[in-house]
Amino acid sequence: MDMQSASNITRITPSAAIETSRHGWRAKCLQRLVRMELPVPRSYAIPAEAVQAIAAGHPVPMASMQDLFSSRDGLVGVRPSAFRPEWGGPGTVLNVGINDVTHSRLAAHIGPENADAIYLDFVQSYAIHIARLDPDMFSQSGENALHDALRCYRDEMDEDFPQDPYRQLAEVLRSMSRAWDGPTARLLRQAKGAPADAPLGLVVQDMALALGPGLSGSGTIQFVDSVTGMPRVTGRFRGQHHGETVGKDAKTLYLTRDERGPSLEEVAPGIFADLVRFGIAARERLREEMQIEFVVTEGRISIIDATRVQRSSRASVRIAVAMALDGIIPEAEAVMRVEPRALADLLHHQVDARAPRDVVARGINASPGAATGRIVFTAAAAQASAARDEACILVRRETVPEDIRGMHASVAVLTERGGTTSHAAVIARGLGLPCIVGASGLSIDSRHRTLRAGDRVFREGEEITIDGTSGEVLAGAAKLLEPALDESFNQLLAWADAAGGIGVRANADTSEDALTARKFNAQGIGLCRTEHMFFDMERLPAMREMIFADKPEDRRLALQRILPMQRRDFTALFEIMAGLPVTIRLFDPPLHEFLPHDREGLRELAESLDLPLSDVTRRVEALSEFNPMLGMRGVRLGITVPEIYDMQARAIFEATVEASHNGDPVVPEIMIPLVSAMREVELVKNRVDAVAAAVRNERHADFTYRLGVMVETPRAALRAGDIAAHSAFLSFGTNDLTQMTYGLSRDDAGRFMSTYVGQGVYAEDPFHILDQDGVGELLLTGAQRARKQHPDITISVCGEHGGNPESIAFCHDAGFNYVSCSPFRVPVARLAAAQSAIRGRVGTSF
Repeated sequence: MDMQSASNITRITPSAAIETSRHGWRAKCLQRLVRMELPVPRSYAIPAEAVQAIAAGHPVPMASMQDLFSSRDGLVGVRPSAFRPEWGGPGTVLNVGINDVTHSRLAAHIGPENADAIYLDFVQSYAIHIARLDPDMFSQSGENALHDALRCYRDEMDEDFPQDPYRQLAEVLRSMSRAWDGPTARLLRQAKGAPADAPLGLVVQDMALALGPGLSGSGTIQFVDSVTGMPRVTGRFRGQHHGETVGKDAKTLYLTRDERGPSLEEVAPGIFADLVRFGIAARERLREEMQIEFVVTEGRISIIDATRVQRSSRASVRIAVAMALDGIIPEAEAVMRVEPRALADLLHHQVDARAPRDVVARGINASPGAATGRIVFTAAAAQASAARDEACILVRRETVPEDIRGMHASVAVLTERGGTTSHAAVIARGLGLPCIVGASGLSIDSRHRTLRAGDRVFREGEEITIDGTSGEVLAGAAKLLEPALDESFNQLLAWADAAGGIGVRANADTSEDALTARKFNAQGIGLCRTEHMFFDMERLPAMREMIFADKPEDRRLALQRILPMQRRDFTALFEIMAGLPVTIRLFDPPLHEFLPHDREGLRELAESLDLPLSDVTRRVEALSEFNPMLGMRGVRLGITVPEIYDMQARAIFEATVEASHNGDPVVPEIMIPLVSAMREVELVKNRVDAVAAAVRNERHADFTYRLGVMVETPRAALRAGDIAAHSAFLSFGTNDLTQMTYGLSRDDAGRFMSTYVGQGVYAEDPFHILDQDGVGELLLTGAQRARKQHPDITISVCGEHGGNPESIAFCHDAGFNYVSCSPFRVPVARLAAAQSAIRGRVGTSF
């Protein structure tokens, strides 16, 4: 590359053509500080194309920096300036330009020891990082360290340490440019989201030495707490006084008055006031909370740099809202500034990042939040612990439907197996429980009630902490932060709702779920999984009696015992949702899930049914299937054992009548699961219509309902046009649809998914982020064909992807009506929906 065409080094002035895309974030930030007339030392920006040319061996264009070393101290620093600060860069090199002459001048001004320390630091840095000499040879300290370092350099390089400042600078620039293109640096920045060919700019800046007569030193200051986001001056100042030696007599001062020791505010109130003034100006002009790096030289402030304050999720929300309320940014920009997933951290307790962590195992962070409790290995033990008001954590190899009672009684869940859409993960997210799944480094011994993690063994009753946000299992009780559902949280979501976007409903199976959904302003229930209601201890015996019945009449009698319970369930949901839509999925799982499989459980079942153990065993074996998730479940069960759907439809309609009498009119939405053919819908619709007519006649009440289909099979998506002719809505169940499209078990995929993603087979875990190329094409095809047949049909997603921001953006762009997700993911979905709407407006960009 011709260096003349690489747009030579540019002095950073208010009017200079500094561009973030060419010169990087640091150069642009410094220009903004210069425009604010802050005391920024003279600085130069080297564009990315010049850095690339230098790395390729072209000479460094020094013509633009002829007077660079003409300042009083004659020293400069070189810092990286990537496109984004999180991409990092080569390490900063300070005090470039020091030589024997400069050393003598500094010694006269700040003392020989200080001058020696500065010179030695640069010689060591240059020898190790620029000349690439053995670090062990340049680890000297003490009285003759500078002399020894210069001698070692001469011995190794066969020449004296370079005295020409411009040669020093050229070598530093060349080394930093080449380091950016090295394989290690490339991998590190790619891990932070940067492209492999990401550009790098460099900034050369006059050094402001934190030494000299009067108060001198260096520090950082920011005006909000990084963890809470509350206004608070934090930072540090390492003060230096005339006559003291660098690093030996330097004193760290508090910034503000503090009973523990002297502060900058007390020692130098004028300097402190200037820093506060600079911070306020930076916040208003840069429209961001900034951490300011500064140097005080003989009572004069120099602003070296300013970076965006690092912040936790809760601080991110509070800062964005505060800046909008102060009129610094628009409300819509505040909405765009918060990562939707960050809201999940605010809904639950979190492990305090400032506290020590004793990590004993890691797994998949399946449900966010943190909790401390005593280990239990069974649902019964969890219930017993809850009865004693003792917090417990349910630890299982993998959970099964009958573990739901134990999950309700626990404060967190940990499983050895599973993925992000395994049973434990889905239920935990719905309950708002911290959950880690796929912790393959664990070994669970249920018989001896022990949990082994590496060399450490934990027994039932011992205390651990689950950090579902990071996926880490911690020994003992960690320090936790309280949830942050404060005014800032509510204000941000109010602005998000005002921005519009795709609707957001909640997946809710119980009254508790529904109340949580209302608390988070869900627009209704998009999925109520009725099978979870059947595992209650009062209902399970009747359910098992129905399974063992040989005749339809006997099945109806058994189900009659469950009918009033189901009616109460649905009445409560309707009343809590107060007229908002409630979508109830008819019974879905295979019947074998409601039966015991161990010998003790079979014996107890035989006693309760008054049947020989052999008969019970044969019946259980007869119901077993090679692949039950692809067997007799969903609509197939509803057609072959229609009494179940008849009972559920009656319970829904009777609850509709009761709830409508007591409050807002109810229009229930009944959803048929696992459909693959139009005829299945016709058969179920005919029976549901008949039940509706019977209830209308019996109750002398009129009501309406909507019948729809849960699209979970690829065939249903492809034949959505036919199915739509008999459906008021289609809701894509992306959990099963992804499973069937890929031929993957969502419960077992976690065993190899990280390997697949790591080797680029899949870009992401398709159970975590919607596969837009494959599964997404089925969604688009199904929606298009359904709307061609039925233009007013409602289209939605009710799988776990409904709470995923990337998937919500896809659904918004596809014109879907709403998404439905776990109650505790509703705030995340609301924010993601608003951001999709804001991005979609013409001319809107933040």
